[in-house]
Amino acid sequence: MASPSPGRTQIFLASTLYGVATLAAALDADRFGPADRRILLVSNNAATPETTTPLDEMPGFERLRGRFDEVRSWNEAIAPFHPGGWAPRGDDVVLWERYVRMLWDLGDDEIELAVESIQVNPALALAQIFTGVPVDVYADGLMSYGPTRNKIDPLVGTRVRRLLHLDLVPGLTPLLLTEFGVAPEVVPTDAFLKVLAELTEEPVELPELPDGEAPVLVLGQYLSALSILTAEEEEELHIRMVRGAASLGHRHVVFKPHPTAPARWSRALEKEARTIGVELTVLDSPVLAEVLYQRMRPALVVGCFSTALLTASALYGLPAARTGTDLLLERLAPYQNSNRVPVTIVDALLPEITDGTAVAAQEAGLGTGELTNLLKAVGFAMQPQIYPRLRPEAERYLARNLDAHTWRYFKRRRLTALALPGAVPSQLAFIPRNAAVRRVARRARSVQRSLKRTALG
Repeated sequence: MASPSPGRTQIFLASTLYGVATLAAALDADRFGPADRRILLVSNNAATPETTTPLDEMPGFERLRGRFDEVRSWNEAIAPFHPGGWAPRGDDVVLWERYVRMLWDLGDDEIELAVESIQVNPALALAQIFTGVPVDVYADGLMSYGPTRNKIDPLVGTRVRRLLHLDLVPGLTPLLLTEFGVAPEVVPTDAFLKVLAELTEEPVELPELPDGEAPVLVLGQYLSALSILTAEEEEELHIRMVRGAASLGHRHVVFKPHPTAPARWSRALEKEARTIGVELTVLDSPVLAEVLYQRMRPALVVGCFSTALLTASALYGLPAARTGTDLLLERLAPYQNSNRVPVTIVDALLPEITDGTAVAAQEAGLGTGELTNLLKAVGFAMQPQIYPRLRPEAERYLARNLDAHTWRYFKRRRLTALALPGAVPSQLAFIPRNAAVRRVARRARSVQRSLKRTALG
């Protein structure tokens, strides 16, 4: 008697409710083939997972759970390791696959993976454990429009079949994973909006808002956790958002803090709001911004570089404004920081909140063609070894478009290192390499330190 043929199991790895919503929309739109079993593998990537709400316990999750046959926890599977910092050793890959197949009752099933952020763990670790299986990558944010943040082992990269992404910037094509010839595929917007509409049916308690004028929604981020800003600078950034809303004549503001941000930021905002005569409401429920768009229909959405700014404008037709992107473009280090492309997109497309005329008119900033050329130049400057084919386009853009405004997207030191237009003039390029100049500089610094010690003494 012939043994039964193995089944097909699809494993979907997700770390955010937004990501699960993207997967649900792709499934509803038949973007995945048939399977005998679909597993949603949830991963809590917070610095301290024990102190944050797990994805499968967030409001609205049960509305999406029906698309999957079962839900498993990656944190539990690899405990006590942290999902963001663990990967299997090469010699242990076979043992880990046996262990995971036993843990999840996979038997000899054929496996297909759908993961986010394939270049880092936990997605990379999962792809390494299931050696040789096909991989789909889905993008739940603006980073898909930028370069792959580091080189991926060809044994993983060549298995990626496609990049599923939302059409957050219509007409703009993702750069992510194109070094492997991966084709982008749009998750239909109408399918995504239907999934988000389901989430609004979840009975989440929201604070009562004043009648009459629609409020401004301020989106908080937690950039200090990434060491991009100090805690004080990020607190001031949120205060600038509220001040900006007030300067445009708005008197009702709703602040949606980042789920892991400290509560004291909200208290500082409340104090500032009272000072400038703004009625502030702080949300304490981990609800998606898109749910608030549907329930509140805010008069304006304000943030720094959150993906939700683009879903507001592109998917819901809501006015949006930014602030703080100039500071972020200056602070992001190294230049290859993967947040650079989202910051660049938001800075290039959305008006600054202090420019009342631009906010009222919702000026689109750069057109799609201009933005495409800018991002190719930025992408090459970020990852020239991964995308050497983009050098000619980067050179053309920089030679023709560098001016007082576009310099914000580049660093002269980076352009010099890559011998691109805008680099240090050739007649001065000898200085960093000149031994005599370096000796004089070292001697001057030594004298300066001696004088300081003498003064202190």
